[in-house]
Amino acid sequence: MGAKSKIALFQLQNLFPSYSFVKIRATSSGIIDTTYIVYTKDDSYILKKYERDISKKIAFDTKLLKTLKASSLNVPLMLEKNDGWYIYERLKGKEPKNVQTYHLRAVARFLSQMHLLSSKSRCKLKSSLESDIKEALCFTKKNYFSYYKKFEFLKDFRVKNEGIIHGDLFKDNTVFDGTKLGVFDFIDAMCGSFVFDLAIALVGFDVKADNDYAINIFLNSYNQRATRKIDKKTLKKQIKYASHFYALKRVYEYKNTNKARELL
Repeated sequence: MGAKSKIALFQLQNLFPSYSFVKIRATSSGIIDTTYIVYTKDDSYILKKYERDISKKIAFDTKLLKTLKASSLNVPLMLEKNDGWYIYERLKGKEPKNVQTYHLRAVARFLSQMHLLSSKSRCKLKSSLESDIKEALCFTKKNYFSYYKKFEFLKDFRVKNEGIIHGDLFKDNTVFDGTKLGVFDFIDAMCGSFVFDLAIALVGFDVKADNDYAINIFLNSYNQRATRKIDKKTLKKQIKYASHFYALKRVYEYKNTNKARELL
């Protein structure tokens, strides 16, 4: 999220004249892609510009959102595009600040249904996790050696292709309208392991590997609908991989060791 590319209201109106936009507001979180909230008289939408050459990912993301929406999952459809700018639905609700048990149950149910859908067909979206880890480890070894020693075990991480995973289900990619969950930002969805996707979500919702109470609630909700049941021991091991992977990512992409320490 964030706003690296600038756009004025009159430019927005020229790009999407059918919407009659009256206001545009830049978001402040994130640094990779550009995101605005844009308003008509009666509604609001998400305006995005991807600051990466990911045309294949965008096409896959658009198709995936349609599939998930058709299965009654609360995700935003891409509505229109023009000159590299994309209009998405804006989901109702707010990002959770203090994580409660109903947040965990809702996320677990969402992932259970998504994984069930994605397991029915072979995922062909190539994952870059292993190469990303290798590149990030090389950088960290050269520039942040004390952190490299914490991350070195990730070189043995291998991607298991069970189906499509969200891969980035942190709190800031969700909104809650009461107890109703909305999930967005599937642009980095990939083929991967379902248990790793669960681990990422738990890390993203501030659940540590020693929090048996929260993990039990989460797993019970997930396993109720999942065709492939996941045990707590396996999930806890993946939480370690997920937390260190995202800490490594923060050191490599953002040069932010303070944010990395939060995850470690």
